[in-house]
Amino acid sequence: MWPFHPDLLDTPAPRYTSYPTAADFSAVSPKALSEQIEQASGDISLYLHIPFCEKICYYCGCNTGAAGRRQRVESYLSALQQEIETVAALLPRDARVRRIAFGGGSPNAIEPTEFLELIDAINRKFRLAETQWSIELDPRSMNSVWGEAIAEAGITRASLGVQTFAPHCQKAIGREQGDILICRSIDWLRSAGVTSLNFDLMYGLPGQTAEDLDDSLEYTKLLGADRVALFGYAHVPHIVKRQKVIDESALPNKDQRFSMAEQGFKTLTDGGYRPVGFDHFALTRDPLAIAAKEGTLRRNFQGFTDDQSEVLIGLGSSAISEFPSLIAQNEKNNGRYRMMAGQGMLTASHGIVRDAQDQMRKAVIESLLCKSRAVLTPCLYTQTRASLARFAERGLIRREGLELVIEAEGLPYARVIAATFDRYRELSKQRFSSAI
Repeated sequence: MWPFHPDLLDTPAPRYTSYPTAADFSAVSPKALSEQIEQASGDISLYLHIPFCEKICYYCGCNTGAAGRRQRVESYLSALQQEIETVAALLPRDARVRRIAFGGGSPNAIEPTEFLELIDAINRKFRLAETQWSIELDPRSMNSVWGEAIAEAGITRASLGVQTFAPHCQKAIGREQGDILICRSIDWLRSAGVTSLNFDLMYGLPGQTAEDLDDSLEYTKLLGADRVALFGYAHVPHIVKRQKVIDESALPNKDQRFSMAEQGFKTLTDGGYRPVGFDHFALTRDPLAIAAKEGTLRRNFQGFTDDQSEVLIGLGSSAISEFPSLIAQNEKNNGRYRMMAGQGMLTASHGIVRDAQDQMRKAVIESLLCKSRAVLTPCLYTQTRASLARFAERGLIRREGLELVIEAEGLPYARVIAATFDRYRELSKQRFSSAI
């Protein structure tokens, strides 16, 4: 189905959940963030980061730590409560919160009562307007009490970190979770009112075969996931130190990874899922699939989304806020974050001010990844024509005037094609994961 051109995939490429990427961030001041918050208006979104997990998986590159040290967890949540109050006080009265997402880590690594206290604080401090709530969950930390908390909070969208149903792959990545545990979590979530349930799945795992992936995909369809995010495992132990535990010799090679990506695409699309971008899938009735069909799909730090807001405010350590002209990341160090946020200070430490050129290139990259097409300016086309030739020669892209179109055969190369418009790549020494 897809032509395999390994030379085009040799250069690692970012996932482009933002442009510029986090690899290009430099120092920014909390004042820059406060100024943007004070100017926000209309519909905005919130993201709350819970940097704790009951168990740490070997593959994970998230900013997270063990939840066993209760004093640290309680201190963090106290600081997060204060940050909620600080940010809410800065927002203009005409700013309406339409989307709220909890991520991590694993938000359900804290106590359900602590989670509901955060929900209460958000409801009291922010102006909400027909708000949609979503949460990321670890099945290993789920229980009936958490199901009740999710129902009480009014959460309708949830994402389960499944990764794989193959026991030997689970053991290799430090994430052992039985089928019964996952099925029980699904029952609790559906009973709680979750109408859009996502499964995070991975290919390219140590010891994973095509049969293992097929079993996981078939089981995912059987269990009725509304959305599927199928990621290629990014083995970057030079960045994520805990990945050194994973046996690199057991990882599938480039040919096998490409075949698995193709296998996943075919199995899910044949099974009634609509492709959303290059690595997400959704049942046709799901809002994400509808956004893809109607051309309103967006991309932000949570991946592909139907969220149309231009303003995303991140709360919690390492959380990222995004405005048209600024990306700002909170302090990553948990201790420094707690100290600053607990004193009523914003903690933004890194990010980037986006000039007109950045915003133009962001629009092109986002459009290519979300719609497989983008309109270029004459200047940008001239600058990138030579670099794009290698994709055009192999029939992966075509040009219609100043509009660049990624052909169906070019979909697995979308990230590499998008990187053509990234003016920071030659300057950055950051090493990214494989593009497929």
